[in-house]
Amino acid sequence: MLLAALTALFMALGYTLGGTGGALIALIVAAGMNLFTFWNADRIVLSMHHAREVDAQSAPDFYGLVRELAGRAGLPMPRVYLIDEPHPNAFATGRDPQHAAVAATTGLLSMLSREEVAGVMAHELGHVRNRDTLIMTMVATIAGAISMLANFGLFFRGGHEEGNGHGNLIAGLLAVIVAPFAAMIVQMAISRTREYGADAAGAEISGNPRALASALAKISGQAGRIPNPVAERNPAAAQLYIVPVHVSELFSTHPATEKRIAALEDMAAEMGGPAIAAPPRASALSPAPQPRRRASALDPHRR
Repeated sequence: MLLAALTALFMALGYTLGGTGGALIALIVAAGMNLFTFWNADRIVLSMHHAREVDAQSAPDFYGLVRELAGRAGLPMPRVYLIDEPHPNAFATGRDPQHAAVAATTGLLSMLSREEVAGVMAHELGHVRNRDTLIMTMVATIAGAISMLANFGLFFRGGHEEGNGHGNLIAGLLAVIVAPFAAMIVQMAISRTREYGADAAGAEISGNPRALASALAKISGQAGRIPNPVAERNPAAAQLYIVPVHVSELFSTHPATEKRIAALEDMAAEMGGPAIAAPPRASALSPAPQPRRRASALDPHRR
């Protein structure tokens, strides 16, 4: 329904601007740009984060965990990457399950227990299994076409309106202003539904919704405090991560973390597990000491 709404919005914008030629050109150009991104997204994203590929020899625990989860999910083994950053986060990329890659930061591995890391990586494999990369590429294609058509629409209009020039001009200006904003809202709504779907898939794959909920609580508590240079240079990268970098529920590509944890609590209850206890939050004036020097299950030597 959301994809249909986005397509209808594009068609309405093209109609309002008064011609099919400009709409067709904008759609072709936007589709070409997004098609290039679709085929090369994994290389672009991994290069942007300076990610290094690891294997069973260089990171046996982490690689083995991903291999176990991929087997549970019925997926081909993805390529596995580590990012040497203190910022705790993870993401998945690749155009389909056969060309997928998953990545996590060293900050995430040092902060979480093995069970929590398993929940996070199961979430990312859920994105792969649900083919969210393909879905979001379709969304980006239509949204990109809307933005491009809005930017160049007045030029495509030409001067063929004679009778009601002022009315047509006002309608065109409203379309140029309103359409990209509406497309952004629909795009965020689709992205949020995919996050809920990946949470559910991650809980199913890992078999432990409590661990994923605990990981979300820990990561969200630190994601806004620890700098993320990639997201600061390119804010569009924020939609890749398991939690948003800047917490703003209205304009975020992710649902509120509290709502995601509540949904995982419901899953845990259905599976017969105990309620998920959220870790206490440190206040800004009296922060609780962080276990920075404690070795994690996947990083016993604190590397």
